[in-house]
Amino acid sequence: MSKKIVAIGGGENGRMRANGTRYPYELANQDKEIIRLTEKANPNFLLLAHAQPLERQDGYFRVMTDIYEKIYGCPCRHLKSDQLTNTSYVKNLIDWADIIFEGGGNTLDMIALWKETSFDSILKQAWIDGKVMCGVSAGANCWFKKCSSDSLKIKYGDQQPMIVMECLGFVDGLFIPHCDEKGRLESAKELLKNSDQIALAMSNCTAIEIIDDKYRLITSDASFHSIEAYGLKLYWKDGEYIEKRIDTSLEFKPLHDLLLKV
Repeated sequence: MSKKIVAIGGGENGRMRANGTRYPYELANQDKEIIRLTEKANPNFLLLAHAQPLERQDGYFRVMTDIYEKIYGCPCRHLKSDQLTNTSYVKNLIDWADIIFEGGGNTLDMIALWKETSFDSILKQAWIDGKVMCGVSAGANCWFKKCSSDSLKIKYGDQQPMIVMECLGFVDGLFIPHCDEKGRLESAKELLKNSDQIALAMSNCTAIEIIDDKYRLITSDASFHSIEAYGLKLYWKDGEYIEKRIDTSLEFKPLHDLLLKV
């Protein structure tokens, strides 16, 4: 059974603005690929949204239902963060799901919750079993060994620093979402300085798709962010900071090569 991850660096999903209008829906290419990977016409979609406070999880589910159910015809359910201690319920939902999608938000608290409830082990088994593990921002961070996170800023305000934190470790490397946004790459450069880690930085509207030991990037129109979507490989070697663009061709390439300092 192939192990499948689609980690999306960021992008708008059509959520509602405060003035009653909607943000654009930018991630159709990524969502269609997530569905294709299941090899089913109408796969079961499970939203986690555990990076959000409990009171916001229903709203996130409504937004994702507008996409996966109304556009693509996928049955949708969600597993709320206060349900994780109900082991039989959790396992039944995971067994039902073809797609397991975590949304954006606070990576630090989300990973702590998963480890506290042993949900991390359930997710690892789901990945081994061939379910499509995917998500955006915090929901992309989580699948990697480490990530660059703004969780302290989310909790305590913009004066807080970016941090490097341990995640689930399904894939080696340090993931950086939203790398086109102000300060993200500068922060990553400093965070990597005393690390031997390779960082994979994805802009808004860019996802890295990893199938077993192969990868490729999936991009979509990022004009809302005034950029062309891209991915970067970042690392320090012999005192020099290296920043390389990742090939955006649709050909799958060896993941091992991407994670080498070359």
